[in-house]
Amino acid sequence: MPKRALYEKRPWLLASIAVALAFYYLRAGPMPELYLLPLKGAAVGLLAIYAFMRHSSADARLLVWVMAFGALGDMVLMIDMEVAGWLFFGGHLLAMALYLRHRPAHLTRSRKIVAVALLLVTPLMCWLLPADRGVASSFGLYGLAMGGMAAAAWASDFPRYRVGAGAVLFVISHCLWIAGMGPLSGSMAQDIFVWPVYYLGQFLICTGVIQTLRKRRPELRVVH
Repeated sequence: MPKRALYEKRPWLLASIAVALAFYYLRAGPMPELYLLPLKGAAVGLLAIYAFMRHSSADARLLVWVMAFGALGDMVLMIDMEVAGWLFFGGHLLAMALYLRHRPAHLTRSRKIVAVALLLVTPLMCWLLPADRGVASSFGLYGLAMGGMAAAAWASDFPRYRVGAGAVLFVISHCLWIAGMGPLSGSMAQDIFVWPVYYLGQFLICTGVIQTLRKRRPELRVVH
């Protein structure tokens, strides 16, 4: 157990969790969801600040941009789906660059299989799920970037059950969201699961990367 309380040692994480929960519950109330845009963006935006404040390496700064693109995508998604898609797409490319900088010397067969499955199955699912076949190719292209991000995370030397699992949760959340335009149209599954699964994925990615960097490069730690 840390000597200091979470609110003293990890204030940005605690604030991020609080904001994420607030958005999840407030959007079910009478307030229009559009008014909650700053709250939605702040959840992952605060993770970006956490990453910036905890480590000063180039990898940490790259992670800051990944989280920042995610926060912007979260807000823009409620206004313009296409622009939001490009923001997430850019975030995936930056995340891939980060993970590929941390390739292990050797990959087990099981990790290779999962990575290849993520790379191939994700774009296929994103292509199959929309009922409007006119947008299927765009979602498939997005799924290729998202699957590449998840595959690179799973195959990196970051903790598999933190960063890799977080990337998989990110994929699941976005596939659920896309399914809302297809087989899950009208279902409550989107409202119930997409946000918490997505946020948990981002939280695991951010904390997993930063904690690993702080262990490997302690001289670049930032104490806040």
